[in-house]
Order: sequence, then structure tokens, then C-alpha cells
Amino acid sequence: MGFQESFKALSDPTRRRIIELLKNNKMTAGEIVEHFEMTGASISHHLSILKNAGLIIDEKHGKYIYYELNLSVVEEVMTWLASLKEEKKHE
Repeated sequence: MGFQESFKALSDPTRRRIIELLKNNKMTAGEIVEHFEMTGASISHHLSILKNAGLIIDEKHGKYIYYELNLSVVEEVMTWLASLKEEKKHE
């Protein structure tokens, strides 16, 4: 997965909000849906895009699937963005 997929996934405000919700806790799709005024199918679509971009991972526990941030990809994006700021300081 590359930066292109990550940035495309992050370009949508709903997906950015999902990322914010997952920053501290694992959540099920049902728990995520409670924070939005849209259908479960719409949230499922957004979760799929985030997962395909590598920004979130899912894990099944019993009958529930829990979603959480994939910190390695998030940190990779953040490190790259921080490097841009550092390069600007040295100019």
C-alpha cells in the first residue's frame, strides 16, 4: 500500500472522523455507525476503503469484527509529513 491510497482514503471527512474515533479504542462497525447519520452499508463502504488503504485493520472476536488503527501505516504517513516540515526549516 502506498501513500496514494492512504491520502485518497483520508480525503473524505467521514473516513477522517472514523480514524479519529479509532485513535483510542477498537470499535465494531455498529459502534462506529452510532456516531453518524448514515446507513451501516455506507459506513461499511468507508471501512473497506480505509482497510484497503492499510489505515485500519480488523479482527474478529466471536460474532463481532473490531476495527482499529494500523499504527505502522499511520506512523509512516506522519513521519513522511514531518520530514517535509523539517526540510522546510533547513532552507
